Amino acid sequence: MTVAEWRDRFFEDFSVGDVCQHRNARTVTSYDNMLFTLLSQNPAPLHLNHHFAAAAGHERVPLNSTFTLALVTGQSVGDLTPNVMTNLGWSDVRLPAPAYEGDTIYSQSEVTGLRDSSRRPEIGIMSLKTIGHTQEGKIVIEFIRTVMIYKRGRAPAITRPEPIHNQA
Repeated sequence: MTVAEWRDRFFEDFSVGDVCQHRNARTVTSYDNMLFTLLSQNPAPLHLNHHFAAAAGHERVPLNSTFTLALVTGQSVGDLTPNVMTNLGWSDVRLPAPAYEGDTIYSQSEVTGLRDSSRRPEIGIMSLKTIGHTQEGKIVIEFIRTVMIYKRGRAPAITRPEPIHNQA
């Protein structure tokens, strides 16, 4: 599918087996890794200390793994879940290889499950297998994410306030 065909989809627009190459990639900087590590109060020296990372056998400072999860999840949102009601969870999170500061992270998702919600007729439940990889194609994360997503015509209307005009 083209990038445009993935935008603004609702539950009925997906089929099991659909695969989306996410349009957003990100080169991760030392600042990104440091900021996320500090904001999440993770004091592991592996993500804060270049000398420690080298002594632990890493070529560069590895990314905080929860940053990698957040980044790759975020890359999928614009393509797959702008009409999501909520995330239900992540499972089977695997980190087969480290991602490092300076890597560019790309991702793709495959729809692995679709079913109607048993409690909410306006909602469907979708499972996605998402893979994140580096510029060299090295897989650095994979996981299953399950979301509740609105059915067509059932999402809440988004209203925007009128702009405030200067009364000069």
